[in-house]
Parts: sequence; C-alpha cells; structure tokens
Amino acid sequence: MADTAFDVIIIGGGPGGYVAAIRAAQLGLKTAVVEREHLGGICLNWGCIPTKALLRSAEIYHYMKHADAYGLSAKDVSFDPSAVVQRSRNVSGRLNMGVGGLLKKNKVQVVWGEAKVSKVGEVTVGTSTKPVMLPQNPPPKGTLGAGVYTAKHIIIATGARPRALPGLEHDGKLVWSYFEAMVPKEMPKSLLVVGSGAIGIEFASFYNSMGVDVTVVEIMDQIMPVEDNEISKIAQKQLEKQGIKFRISAKVASLKKGANNVTATVEAGGKSETITVDRVIAATGVVGNIENLGLEALGVKTEKGCVVIDGYGKTNVAGIYAIGDVAGPPMLAHKAEHEGVICVEKIKGLDAHPMKKEQIPGCTYCHPQVASVGLTEAKAKAAGFEVKVGRFPFLANGKAIALGEDQGLVKTVFDAKTGRLLGAHMVGAEVTELIQGFVIAMGLETTEEELMHTVFPHPTLSEMMHESVLDAYGRVIHM
Repeated sequence: MADTAFDVIIIGGGPGGYVAAIRAAQLGLKTAVVEREHLGGICLNWGCIPTKALLRSAEIYHYMKHADAYGLSAKDVSFDPSAVVQRSRNVSGRLNMGVGGLLKKNKVQVVWGEAKVSKVGEVTVGTSTKPVMLPQNPPPKGTLGAGVYTAKHIIIATGARPRALPGLEHDGKLVWSYFEAMVPKEMPKSLLVVGSGAIGIEFASFYNSMGVDVTVVEIMDQIMPVEDNEISKIAQKQLEKQGIKFRISAKVASLKKGANNVTATVEAGGKSETITVDRVIAATGVVGNIENLGLEALGVKTEKGCVVIDGYGKTNVAGIYAIGDVAGPPMLAHKAEHEGVICVEKIKGLDAHPMKKEQIPGCTYCHPQVASVGLTEAKAKAAGFEVKVGRFPFLANGKAIALGEDQGLVKTVFDAKTGRLLGAHMVGAEVTELIQGFVIAMGLETTEEELMHTVFPHPTLSEMMHESVLDAYGRVIHM
C-alpha cells in the first residue's frame, strides 16, 4: 500500500509550492505536493514564462521591422500567429517537465487530484475536476491519486485566478482573460485592454508590436499604478509613440457584444465615448484560490480573498500555513518562492528571517521594460522621509545609444539623513535584469557612499545605476 503519512503536505505545485517542497525535502522533511492541473502552476504554464516567450517573438519582430536603423536589411517581414503561440506553449511544456524532474530528484511525492483540508493534520484528495491543461505532459509516473493523507504541517499554495468584475466577465470568445489572450487562433485587428497593471501592459505591448490597434483603459490616474509616477509617465510616452492609445482615470461602464466584436462605453471626466474592437482583455487583477479547501470550517482567517498569514506563512490555525498568491500581494512568483523557503525553514526550526515585502522587486516586460523595488518618491515622502533623489537618463549612456535604446531613466530614492536606499525605479532596455543590483543593495543595507565607491563595468547599462546614485548627491559625472 502507498505511504500516506508525511511531515509536510503542500497543496499546489506552482512556484511557491514546488520550491517549498524541494527546500523541505532538502531539510530532511518527508514531503508531498498535491496538484490538480499542472506542475509549475499558472506562472510557468499560463503566466510569467509563456508571456515572456510571446514578448520575445514580438521583440524580434519589432527589430526585424526596424532593421534599417542598424544598417541591416530585412524584406517582407511577417509572422505566423500559430507558430508564435506554439513556441510559447513549447517553452512552458519543457519547463513543466523540468519541475516534475526536480521533484522526483528530491524525492518529493506528487499526489494528483483536488485537495481539501478535512481536519488539522489531514488532507483528503479527490479526483481532479480540472483538465490537465498541457496534454503533452500527463501526470508524472509514480504519482499518487485520490485518498486520505496526513501531515503535521499543511501548506496552502493554491495560487490565484483572473478577477472577473461585473460586466467584464470572461466568455473566452470576445472577452478574454490572460488564458485566451495567450493562445489566439488569429490576431484581432483591434483590442481593448481593461487594466494597466503588469498583465494588461504586457499584453498591450505584445499585441501592439504584432500590428494590432490597441487601446488601454485604466481607472487610476496613471498607467502601472504601483510604479513611481515619473517612471510611469515615461513608459506611457514611449508606448504611445509605438501606437498604443490610453484612457486614464477612466472606466468601462458597459460592454455590448456583437457577433464578432465588442462595443465598450468608456467614461472619463464626466464624458463617455464608445470604442468598438474585435476583442477585449480584462486584466483587472487576480483573486486567491481559497474556495473548497475546507478553510472556513477550520476557522482559518481570510481577508479580501486571501489567507491571512504572519511573516513566516503561519495562519491563525496551528499546523496550517499559506504562501504565494493565495496569501496576498504582491502576487509575484518570486515572492511565492521565497515565502515557501521561509515557511519550511521556520517549520524545521531554523533561524528564518520574515518576509520583507518592501524588498520584493516588480518587473513589467513591455517595451520599454519597467522594474522597481522599494518606495516610490511619493510614498517615501508620505512616510515622513526627507529624501534625496537621483536620476540618470538612457540617452546619456554609451551602451544604450549603441543598442539603439536611448529612451529611459534610472531613478533612486535615498533617506537624506542616513543614506539608506529607500527605492529604485527604472524604465528602459533590460531594466528587469538590472534591478537585482539595487535589490541586493537594499538587502545588505548598503549606503549611498558604498554604492558610489562601487566600480561598475564600462560600457554597460549598469553604469546608469551608479550615475543615478551620484546624481542624488550632486556628484553625477556624465550629465
């Protein structure tokens, strides 16, 4: 008979779940992961990874169309939508198999099915009602199925799903969530994107690059509302130059569906307009998957659609934990992974450090890219800090000019009294790869003096990080 007793059972095999499982196994804890659809979760299969594959295709297509700017020639440039989508799906499929291999390597038992915490220390798994969404990757060999499993520690890592607002419900045909937006059978001629967070802006950037007429509606007073206002404005200006149209401080009051198009009534500033498009992407955020897990019956506290936890993943019920999107914002894969490691290390009794959400970077992979960590200038001032702000533009950087990517900005925010780095914000080429430098600096509690004394290689985009710090203290060299 199959062994059904474990030290740790993790419900959900996404980034948080599978990483937590591997770390738990490394620490000598007998571990199982329950998964109902696909290892790797939404991020790997329908989010972070496949969207980046789509955006890479769009980026290359963009450069091919502008080959003459680099002294090159590319004639009759075109694309095959089905091939672009298939490449994206292949990337996800490859990584999905990789997660299964990692779990097997670390002797983590996979249980296939839908889980419910029947009581503290017990998980009942039933047959999954969700189809395996990557049919080329069936459940790994050696997986267990329906049954009752026990563990002293149960970690909820069930992720999140697209939020459906009234009147903007996804129908899969005319109104898309990110699932449908990722696998279009053909490119629409026109598109309305509702919401300008990372998901909305990335899809807007992708479809615009592929020749679709794109309009974005944002209810807040700036696009990418969580970003520094100055960075947001630069990003919007560049996206508008590429042809994307924005309606800011606006809302979609209603949608009228036709046979193969949608007419949206958009309200802003007391006025309304109608916009008719082929398709609508509703990118209005996500909500945690907390239903049908048995949490209510056990008295697990939830708030705004997410499980309430402390800095170590503990809920208010002993023996039950939560990590990742289901445990609240920021709903990012790297936050989920780190949260999972903290949780199992605390369970093991190690001296784990609680999650510091202010040091979690955020990245948006549009063109130009946007990346940030810590407080914006406005939030730093609102928190009572006296700040020193440094800025350095891409147009003054040799590498950026050589790349043909001279539009962008690196901005740093310091505490004027202590020299502590409070936040860093970037827009421009490859900033999603640069931001980790400032993340490390914040984690090490680096001061402005130490950053100014650091030697950055030349010629690189990273030199702008150095110059931005110098600018905050009146020592900028190349501007």
